[in-house]
Amino acid sequence: MLQLLGFIIDCPDPMKLAAFYSQLTGRAVMEGSADESAGITFGEIDLVFQRVADYRPPRWPDNEHPKQYHLDFEVSEVEPEQRRVVELGATLQKDFIAPDGYGWQVYTDPAGHPFCLCRHEGVNWTDKGMA
Repeated sequence: MLQLLGFIIDCPDPMKLAAFYSQLTGRAVMEGSADESAGITFGEIDLVFQRVADYRPPRWPDNEHPKQYHLDFEVSEVEPEQRRVVELGATLQKDFIAPDGYGWQVYTDPAGHPFCLCRHEGVNWTDKGMA
């Protein structure tokens, strides 16, 4: 089973951007947020800000620097979902799954947009959400 876990936005200062969106939305910055990654929870989906070295902001609608983001999907089992997303046209770019079966894999969709399949210890998804 695949469940949208988070929407990840590249930025130069995750804590600063998380504080901005925290004030904008009235939601608290996630516990455990730090200089490399900070976020805000919206129900079952996290909005996460991720530090990127030499960050260049998008100039949308100008195409000089396109929008910068990726989606994270939590999976209950990596291998069946990996086969399924590849059959649908995704391309595996890098594998960060540890020997214990937890971690993530980076893919690109058929148009080249990045997304990750993630498996976190202690997270189980059902058709009704996280259990």
